[in-house]
Amino acid sequence: MYKILLLYVFSTLLAGPALAQQIGSVNTEWKLVGSHKLVVEAYDDPKVEGVACYVSKPERGGVAGLVGVAEEVSDVSIACRQVGPIRFKQALPQQEDAFTERRSLVFKTMHVVRMVDAARNTLVYLTYSDKLLKGSPKNSVTAVPVPRTTMIPVEK
Repeated sequence: MYKILLLYVFSTLLAGPALAQQIGSVNTEWKLVGSHKLVVEAYDDPKVEGVACYVSKPERGGVAGLVGVAEEVSDVSIACRQVGPIRFKQALPQQEDAFTERRSLVFKTMHVVRMVDAARNTLVYLTYSDKLLKGSPKNSVTAVPVPRTTMIPVEK
């Protein structure tokens, strides 16, 4: 059990943060030191040019949020869209984490998983949060149809 815990902590600390651009935010609860808010960020798919994912997520305020030790809740929403010509930088696996972001100091991670629906020539994006000992059933899904003239290259 301790080896699994150490492996998880080590891999979480080494995982590079997702590169996101904050689009905007709204306050949801006022705090003397930093308010709770909902933040919308844009993530460009690192392997698929022309696709951006917009993620809405809560951020905790207060002293714990200010210091960066607050554990964020798992309520996350996603919408991915074609924002330009779609080009694939490489063949895609059937399913993989496109982006990850730590949502607490060590124990919680937000995932955006890209899945390939080859039968419909569509990219499907699922977001959820996991915790060291349990995951969260809260999730959101979106899909980006790829023009039929551009086939999705899938790893064999």
